[in-house]
Amino acid sequence: MAAMKPRTGDGPLEVTKEGRSILLRMPLEGGGRLVVEMNAEEAAALGEAIDGCIG
Repeated sequence: MAAMKPRTGDGPLEVTKEGRSILLRMPLEGGGRLVVEMNAEEAAALGEAIDGCIG
């Protein structure tokens, strides 16, 4: 049976560049974090989509 690791703190919203990838780590309601790996083009498209929602 695999060992269960305790959840650590959710931590802040983070965006880091690792090699050719950009990693987005977003805290989720209820605990845990969503981790999304993307390239520069995808990150730019995400930024434009968010800007479009904000106005």
